Amino acid sequence: MTTLADLAELVRAPAALSVPGDVIAGAAAAGALSPRTPALAGASVLLYWAGMAANDWADRRLDAEERPERPIPSGRITPAAAVGLAAGLTAAGVGLAAAVGGRRAAALAVPLAATIWGYDLLAKNTAAGPAVMAACRGLDVLLGASGGRMTRALPAAATVAAHTWTVTALSRREVTGADATLPMRTLAGTALVAASAAVAVPGTRRAALRTANQTGATDRAGTVDGTGVRAGRSRSATIAAVLPAVLAGWYAARYGAAQVEVVRDPSAGRVRAAVGAGITGLPALQGALTARGGAGLLGVAVAAAAPLGRRLARKVSPT
Repeated sequence: MTTLADLAELVRAPAALSVPGDVIAGAAAAGALSPRTPALAGASVLLYWAGMAANDWADRRLDAEERPERPIPSGRITPAAAVGLAAGLTAAGVGLAAAVGGRRAAALAVPLAATIWGYDLLAKNTAAGPAVMAACRGLDVLLGASGGRMTRALPAAATVAAHTWTVTALSRREVTGADATLPMRTLAGTALVAASAAVAVPGTRRAALRTANQTGATDRAGTVDGTGVRAGRSRSATIAAVLPAVLAGWYAARYGAAQVEVVRDPSAGRVRAAVGAGITGLPALQGALTARGGAGLLGVAVAAAAPLGRRLARKVSPT
């Protein structure tokens, strides 16, 4: 009999902690953070789980040879149940996005769902696989930006997509192991991703400064002259400038260290560990992008999902 634990393993439930940050980072960059943002994040999680279930359904014969412990080849979940769950989650995710975000959100949720299924059924084992998966994450960021100026979210979408490319490229060697050149390339990509997240772009820099000025205005109530106001604004502006770099550095340190281990020992186990680090470490990158968009405290909250995801990954594998 299929249990909730089996379903959680099928959809890699804890790995979904890496998903809401896409939507939040996109919304922050586009100036679209609103009460509907959590619902869009929920739609994104449903689509992510759908992709995981569809992935295992598509790989069921290969997994029977290479990873027989997974839910479908082990007999704990039938192929029909897995593909049915994937279809249901897809419909629910697209429906929720359309219900809360209207046509603009639906116009992104539909191609996002199509790209997810296209990766699982067609592109995964081709040279285009990493690029297609990267497109999934980029579209996910833009889903969060659908209620605002989406062009402002393009840099954040590209950054998350580039990170996803590195993780997907590594994941293709989870069973066989890799040669040392692959982790060297992905490590270089990770460094570029972290650097891009730490550097403010014009639109997001203005948003961060507005947030700093608002904080400084709040400080005015507790001061008797302009000195305290200027000091408060200066502190807020410094935090707004430094926080994205701190969170991006945290992301690079955790994910980068795992890739360095693969360079030293490119065995399958090390590769899987690096892939897991890339998945569970993504919230730190998303937090940096959210903070860069002017939502510093929210960025810290998003990044806090990274250590939680690592702990949960000890119980349910994210790969």
